Amino acid sequence: MAYDKENKKPVIKASICNGEMVAGFQDIHTGAFEEVQLVRNDDEIRDFMRQYGITEKIEKIY
Repeated sequence: MAYDKENKKPVIKASICNGEMVAGFQDIHTGAFEEVQLVRNDDEIRDFMRQYGITEKIEKIY
């Protein structure tokens, strides 16, 4: 799968209250977050990265 690398960056959005994490893409111009999938552990984050061909470290936002 592909994503718009010029306008979006992959991020993990994490809740500071309950620790829930969602993988997705953040628009670099507006900051809008596009949710793709719930992730519960590092294996699921690696699966997300593999699915979209992401090789760089993913930023975590709150």
